[in-house]
Amino acid sequence: SEVTIAEVLKERGYDTCHAGKWHLNGLFNSDKQPQPDNHGYDHWLATQNNAAPNHVNPTNYVRNREPCGKLEGASSVIAVNEAIRWLGERTDSTRPFFITLWTHEPHLPIESLPEFMKPYADLDDPDLRQHHGNVTQMDHAFGLLMSALDTSGFRDNTIVFFTSDNGPEGNGETKRTRGSTGGLRGRKRHTHEGGIRVPGIIRWPGHVTPGSESDQPVIGSDIFTTLCDIVDVPLPADRTIDGASLLPLFDGQTIHRKETLYWRNH
Repeated sequence: SEVTIAEVLKERGYDTCHAGKWHLNGLFNSDKQPQPDNHGYDHWLATQNNAAPNHVNPTNYVRNREPCGKLEGASSVIAVNEAIRWLGERTDSTRPFFITLWTHEPHLPIESLPEFMKPYADLDDPDLRQHHGNVTQMDHAFGLLMSALDTSGFRDNTIVFFTSDNGPEGNGETKRTRGSTGGLRGRKRHTHEGGIRVPGIIRWPGHVTPGSESDQPVIGSDIFTTLCDIVDVPLPADRTIDGASLLPLFDGQTIHRKETLYWRNH
């Protein structure tokens, strides 16, 4: 029953694509529950949750309801290449587009290609090399996407959001869950900053000053409201919308919120 930004933009003439992790239903690729195409996506390549058996040569990707079988390569690179291919093969390249690219890395089960672990060859702990390599693997995939946007001529009129869903898992000292919170208290599943403060980068040439920083708190729900504001689409009036538009932030102004952000432990 929820309204997604893909649905809103598709109604405005946008081509839409999702690639990577989905994890928004319990019955993946089943007619018994909504799938990405039910939520506004023209094209999708996804897994329900994690890449299986891990992030290298996954076997559980599904493309537009058709299982793909084993795919060669890193799961994030597979997802990014799907989005890049879709972007280049559209019948009308002048139409606006919307892409969600949700990588599996560096979520468990972590597995990294040797080429991405090479920078960490001096580390004695193989699990630490695997973790760091997994982040580098994701970073490489994201770089491919950004390069494709630039070389395709979409750089100046495309807004890019890069973020995460939660802080690092595990204790950070054993196995492959070695993500750092940078000294913040708590980790995944905590409401302290180590659990809820995540990377947040926005690129929008001509609107966001490169290298600028902001200390105003924002939340993932703000992306929906911000994109509606950018394309001048009224927010749905039949439900509560938690997000606020970030557009004032880009001009150095304060975000206008009807309700203060808060978190609750229960």
